[in-house]
Amino acid sequence: MARDTQSIVKMSRREGYALHPKAHKALVKRTSAPGQAPNARMRNKPSQYSLQLREKQKVKRLYGLLEKQFSNLMKEATRKQGQSGENLLQFLEQRMDNAVYRAGFASSRRAARQLVSHGHFMLNGRRVDVPSIRLRAGDEFIVREHSTNTEYFKKLDDVSPAPSTTPAWIKVDRKNRKVVVAGLPTREDAEPEIKEQLIVEYYSR
Repeated sequence: MARDTQSIVKMSRREGYALHPKAHKALVKRTSAPGQAPNARMRNKPSQYSLQLREKQKVKRLYGLLEKQFSNLMKEATRKQGQSGENLLQFLEQRMDNAVYRAGFASSRRAARQLVSHGHFMLNGRRVDVPSIRLRAGDEFIVREHSTNTEYFKKLDDVSPAPSTTPAWIKVDRKNRKVVVAGLPTREDAEPEIKEQLIVEYYSR
């Protein structure tokens, strides 16, 4: 399975945005992009294309997609009725690995992707190992009985504490390691710092 193996901290510095919990401290220490002097100043104001590109890269890396995956998702979002940018974010939020992360079963999307890839979950009664599966209203997934006995899930509260809030579109039964998809995610369920219109403009060129 193809995946991006670049350092998440370096990517976070490049985008100026914490793409992973462990990147927060690194951004505080070093706010400049990799290869750039700490106190260097940009000579020119970023072009509109540059802003569009960086936003696209930020969101693509935030959700852990490769370029072709992200481009195809944008094409589908454009074909669907409604705002293309909001459709894109809805599709990203509906991914199985993102839902595992949002439910608090993993401390990051990368960790959630690995859990799904290793087959630790049952979706609607069937074992799944594809992180990109798009969840629908009425779906439910649960940690496999065999996986509940692993050290990771036995110590889940230590490795991935329950989030203070969970999106309204998923209902989490943490005790029984179960999640029910109650509806569809909205724009408010994605990170507020995302400027999806810049992504739409990038692919509209």
